[in-house]
Amino acid sequence: MRKLLLFLLFSAAIEAMSQGTPQDSAWIRENYYKIERYIQMRDGIKLFTSFYIPKDTTEQHPILLTRTPYSCAPYGEDRWRNFAAGYLRYYLREGYIIAIQDVRGRWMSEGEFVDVRPFIKDKKSATDVDEPSDTYDAIDWMVKNVPHNNGRVGVFGISYPGFYSTMASASAHPALKAVSPQAPVTDWFMGDDFHHNGAFFVMDGWDFYSSFGKPRPHPTTIGPSGFDYYTKDNYKWYLETGAMKNILKLTGDSIAFWKELYQHPNRDAWWQARNARVALYDIKPAMLVVGGLYDAEDCFGAWNVYKALKAQSPATNSHLVMGPWYHGEWASNDGTHLGNVQWGSNTSFWYQNNIEIPFFNYYLKGKGPEPKLSAATVFFTGENAWHQFDRWPPAASHEQSIYLQPDGGLTWEAPAKKNSFSEYGSDPAHPVPYTEDVHFSRTREYMTDDQRFASRRPDVLTFQTPVLQEDLTLAGPVIADLKASLSSTDADFVVKVIDVFPDDFSYVPTGPLPVRSHDNPAAYPMGGYQMLVHGEIMRGRFRESFEKPVPFTPGKVETVKFSIPDVAHTFKKGHRLMIQIQSTWFPLVDRNPQKFVDIYTADDSDFQKETIRIFHDSEHASRIILPVMK
Repeated sequence: MRKLLLFLLFSAAIEAMSQGTPQDSAWIRENYYKIERYIQMRDGIKLFTSFYIPKDTTEQHPILLTRTPYSCAPYGEDRWRNFAAGYLRYYLREGYIIAIQDVRGRWMSEGEFVDVRPFIKDKKSATDVDEPSDTYDAIDWMVKNVPHNNGRVGVFGISYPGFYSTMASASAHPALKAVSPQAPVTDWFMGDDFHHNGAFFVMDGWDFYSSFGKPRPHPTTIGPSGFDYYTKDNYKWYLETGAMKNILKLTGDSIAFWKELYQHPNRDAWWQARNARVALYDIKPAMLVVGGLYDAEDCFGAWNVYKALKAQSPATNSHLVMGPWYHGEWASNDGTHLGNVQWGSNTSFWYQNNIEIPFFNYYLKGKGPEPKLSAATVFFTGENAWHQFDRWPPAASHEQSIYLQPDGGLTWEAPAKKNSFSEYGSDPAHPVPYTEDVHFSRTREYMTDDQRFASRRPDVLTFQTPVLQEDLTLAGPVIADLKASLSSTDADFVVKVIDVFPDDFSYVPTGPLPVRSHDNPAAYPMGGYQMLVHGEIMRGRFRESFEKPVPFTPGKVETVKFSIPDVAHTFKKGHRLMIQIQSTWFPLVDRNPQKFVDIYTADDSDFQKETIRIFHDSEHASRIILPVMK
């Protein structure tokens, strides 16, 4: 339920997790009022919408809209959101009309909810409705009926509301001037939330959908209940629950999308229709795409919405901002660190005040000079500095191969030996955990976690460079190009890019470490820390096609090549670059039975041990293609 709980707390970037002041709350109550309205769509369905409107009638005000499946609660015109708790209070000080809408079929809105509702390019009648059409109708009503609005509308939202923001940009309403999809759900098969390269992220999927997916037969203000786990150890629960078919039995047919997901194990037409990028042509509003380099849920969406805009809608005024953030952290009060790793400044505060607010102020209020935003504004971890580029990946970034070596080395020269490989046994009964600690919910901090626990396991291969003699900066997607053979017919491949800190590295002065706590995360022993910069998984059966999977031939050396989402990181002089390779990442990702069967219908008896060889010889040179920036 982690994703749902997050957005019930600050609901689609509208509230942050900081404490507001009584003065802010009092000012907002004195200067705003709230109304609730049903807005009729072209097919007659009515969508519930809350408005917080300035009392000031001496000027006209812009509308800032969020469309959400997570509720525009609290309901009732006498019940208000705690806007003073987050950076949205700055928008209220600027006199924005804040509009929050329950999307079709959720909470108090009428109609049937459809997950990542497919875009309809050629609408032929009023019954051809999608998210762009609902957004168009909502905006049209607002500019005609909300008192004292200036006829300009902006849309923003994080995660699922980020998807609705992407769709809003395709509505083509002339009043829509600026849109900010933030960590937007974009493609649930290729890289967001539910799947990465076809591998099912079962922990996030089930944790979210076992509550969110419960049917809502009529409008309601009461949210769904969560699933009752029998343990606080998620590794234990998913391992003991077993095969994917056993999870389906927990709900039967009651959760429609969960059942449909099982019926579409490959990237067929059903999944392709749910790729939000198909709507991103001839986009009119100014676009600000925002995401986190360490977003465990929708990092893929931010990068790829921006890339689709540049490729499919080149005339659109599009900008990208990527910071060192977990999912939604840019809307929080504290962007100084993630887990044990420090960024050296409050990156969230910098973003809010230097980018997002000036962006909407200019396009919705005509206030201030046009923001001098580069095409891409990206924070480079390691260096801990913001950089601006006129394109992404930067022009100074070029592909350079680094090769796995027989002795566990990692060098720029191709291996010279013949018939050389490293092998490991992968056992689904003892999968490699995604993090060292025991947890109930998936952590956000695992994205920068210390990987020393994994490098000590026999079922994880480790390759690393010598100590770097100069800084190494990566800017763009990383490509894993592995030459592998299996003892069976299928396997997953996890590749992790890791920054190994020097043994004497510390965030605190020399001497005994202080007691580590949430208030003092820097007390973690950072000497020799193996920081996960980014990791990705590839379901091996999709190595040739995501639409038509094929089995491996046992013993045959085959190529497994896939992309790891973009990296913006500097490996400092004195550090090392490490690559880890494994075949389970549990319970982050479901277990592959390690034979070519339908994983969603596989039995517990189908799971088997397997021996995997990764080759590093003159004929079969496994490599990692790095986006090296000079």
